[in-house]
Amino acid sequence: MFKKVLVAEDLDSISIAIVKALEELAILEIHHAKYCDDAFLKIKKGLHTNTPYDLLISDLSFKPDHRESRFSSGEELIEAAKKLQPDLKTIVFSIEDKSFRIKSLFTNLEINAYVSKGRNSIPELKKTIQRIYNNKEEKLSTELCLALRDNSLFEIESYDIALLKSLSKGFTLENISSEFKESGIVPNGSSSLEKRINKLKIYFKANNNVHLIAITKDLGLV
Repeated sequence: MFKKVLVAEDLDSISIAIVKALEELAILEIHHAKYCDDAFLKIKKGLHTNTPYDLLISDLSFKPDHRESRFSSGEELIEAAKKLQPDLKTIVFSIEDKSFRIKSLFTNLEINAYVSKGRNSIPELKKTIQRIYNNKEEKLSTELCLALRDNSLFEIESYDIALLKSLSKGFTLENISSEFKESGIVPNGSSSLEKRINKLKIYFKANNNVHLIAITKDLGLV
């Protein structure tokens, strides 16, 4: 079993439950951090002292307070930690239920598993830790498996991200069309762009372009 694990979680009640679960798995060294910055420093120190962590379990959302932070979210912490220690195993333990955001954690940050906080989340977390240690393929908690099997999750492409970013800058269809043509991005006709925007509004359940940009900004797409 993993020997040294770091838990990044700002709620004491959840942190206590996670630590208890880790103790039940006979993990010898368990550390906890309420702030992403503190978690990053612990990871850095572990490498410096040649006693690196085997596993990071992190929430995504951390409530801001009076303290200034370099890293304000679990995503930022994991990204920085992976750059520092690429082989660090990572589990996201969060209440987040936006399917695209969850998928992006795997594709962009290459997390090892995602466990959704809920009624049976601690047993799920223990099972997930054991499977990761044994190099099993299961990456999602049971509650999320069906959601991420939805083919619509794979409709969002780099083309859409580029389109959303241009929209967020206030560009018109004509502006975007010209920009895409110069960059060699296809399709780049105004009609095709408009159809894609309408599809994105349906996908994200947005009322208009402004609402679409607001939603996708919340998801971290733009």
